[in-house]
Amino acid sequence: MNAEIISIGSEHLLGEIIDTDTPYLAKRLTEIGIEVEREITVGDDEKDIASSLEEALRRVKMVITIGGLGPTPDDITKKVIAKAVEEQLILNEEILSEIEGKFKEERKPMPSDNIKQAFLPRDSHPLKNRVGIAPGFILETRNRIIIALPGPYNELVPMFEEETLPYLKERFKVREVIKSLILRTTGLLESKVAEKLKDIMKRSKNPQVFLLAHENIVDIRLIAKAGDEKIAEKLNTGIEKRISKRLGNYIFGTSKQTLEEVVGYLLYMRKKTIAVAESCTGGLISHRLTNVPGSSNYFLGSVVAYNNRIKRDRLGVKKTTLEKYGAVSERVALEMAKGIKKIARSDFGLGITGIAGPTGATEEKPIGLVYIALAHKNKIEVKEFKFRGARGVIKAKAANTALNMVRRHLLK
Repeated sequence: MNAEIISIGSEHLLGEIIDTDTPYLAKRLTEIGIEVEREITVGDDEKDIASSLEEALRRVKMVITIGGLGPTPDDITKKVIAKAVEEQLILNEEILSEIEGKFKEERKPMPSDNIKQAFLPRDSHPLKNRVGIAPGFILETRNRIIIALPGPYNELVPMFEEETLPYLKERFKVREVIKSLILRTTGLLESKVAEKLKDIMKRSKNPQVFLLAHENIVDIRLIAKAGDEKIAEKLNTGIEKRISKRLGNYIFGTSKQTLEEVVGYLLYMRKKTIAVAESCTGGLISHRLTNVPGSSNYFLGSVVAYNNRIKRDRLGVKKTTLEKYGAVSERVALEMAKGIKKIARSDFGLGITGIAGPTGATEEKPIGLVYIALAHKNKIEVKEFKFRGARGVIKAKAANTALNMVRRHLLK
């Protein structure tokens, strides 16, 4: 079974809303063996929706539309679908009763426009909306399946999980299970990871192995197919062991684990504390560490020393150091780490300074130059890095690298 997803709404084309529905649907469909061949977005224009739908119906067996099921004049998805397959829209009394009931529960009069939402194509199977008002539907016609889902993510997900997914599993007697596993690495370039795993990636057909790089993190995704979930998981585990043996501590976690979660866990298990002095990252490292529940057990505090005066007055960075080496230097990072460790009386002090751009660079100190220092016991480790990318990317890369520096030390 192959499918195409059509996301409908001019707000997406204007960049006002980020589409989270399509990636979710693509992932869930793939997991039950339905291949998504194309994903497109169209505005609230009847001709555009109609042509996209008709083309999709010629290409694939299943078309899923997202959005356009509301009560307003620009919500025309049902109208276009009915016209394309020459079906009549008829009033579904059960759906109308449910819509009226929801307005009564909220003690609000139901606008007459909402009656429109109870009209569904003849012979369609209604999909109830537990969260919102707009119902969806499934229509089987001309050896094709059309599934219409609402646009809001918090409405689409339960409708798909509770109403659509059981239908699809029963309809197609799903025999193939697709399981994915992500191994998260940092400290190696994507090209280096690919080089180390070249033979595995080439020979392994099930599971397949893919790489995705972003901000100094390279995710290794394993996708296994089998007739049984346990068999698929076993296939992934076999390749996971080979990759783990090959990459060692460059792997910091699996699935959605973050560096800050792993660092936090290691600090907590070793009963250690940390404090952070940030310049170029502007508090990003502290923000990420404190995003982890329970971080008060190991994170003591931070100083965002963006200005040199704060570096001197709060962290104790020497005036002579700043004058001689500049704010972006190995010596300043060292003194920042040492200073925050002393102030917080923590086991670790992390100091970071650099040039995130797009201004402030010189020939000697280009955009992306970052120094990271880690103070622990009576020792201070300082490293120089050069990152590429826009300002936000450089900040994210610097934060990931700093967190990884702490992680690597805690693993010793």
